[in-house]
Amino acid sequence: MKLHVINTGNFKLDGGAMFGVVPKSLWSKTNPADENNMCNWAMRCLLIEDGNRLILVDNGIGNKQDAKFYSHYFLNGNDTLENSLKTAGFSSDDITDMFLTHLHFDHCGGSIKYNKEKTGFETAFKNATYWSNSEHWEWATKPNNREKASFLKENIIPIQESGQLKFIDGANSKQLGENISLSYMRGHTDAMMIPQIKYKGKTVAFMADLLPSAGHIPLPYVMGYDTRPLLTLTEKEKFLKLAADEEFVLFFEHDSVNQCCTVQNTDKGVRLKETFSFEDYFGK
Repeated sequence: MKLHVINTGNFKLDGGAMFGVVPKSLWSKTNPADENNMCNWAMRCLLIEDGNRLILVDNGIGNKQDAKFYSHYFLNGNDTLENSLKTAGFSSDDITDMFLTHLHFDHCGGSIKYNKEKTGFETAFKNATYWSNSEHWEWATKPNNREKASFLKENIIPIQESGQLKFIDGANSKQLGENISLSYMRGHTDAMMIPQIKYKGKTVAFMADLLPSAGHIPLPYVMGYDTRPLLTLTEKEKFLKLAADEEFVLFFEHDSVNQCCTVQNTDKGVRLKETFSFEDYFGK
């Protein structure tokens, strides 16, 4: 098995929304805001090369939305999904499994692209099985008014129409292989999946939106976007305790500075131990 970091570019979101009830005087120490109170965030994905399978975990915001949509998110950086896959030695046609932690637009927007004629949509990974789960799919395709703007039909429905969609059969599923397990989280959105990959003697946890950045490790630092913030707090507390006890490597999807970290138990609860790049920790 080999893991590859796939950078798809950065975007900006309001700092207050990203840290909920925590005052700016505290969260700005780790995530400084610009003059519009916007903080910069990564859309970092993970590519798992495992035997004859090439599994991509999430795929960023995509490139099919209009200029007005993108103007709200201030896309920046030189990375793209296509170029990052190419740097790793692959193309979108090589992907065998497209795993989606959840269906918010910044996690699944790269799933679908315009067809050549620009008359409709098609899957961006034509040879891949797209993995979601039945609970989250139901939640995303019949969205509540609070999350409706995050679940874009053009990112979701064409996956089902393509015939490439399959559902994971629960937390104990081995559909992605013996080295990958899943945890289900319901605080951010219903039935978000957190993959944990056994790799070089460690467990690499792809944190998605359970822990967007190293700055979110203290328990009250919960996003305003979360549908059930108190549940997120409980889920995060339990997961971080496990991560500290078992020395997980936490892989950040959204931290624009830190790719990974480890955490440790302290008198004040679980706290950051160290941050590092994936390559520095595991080697090339």
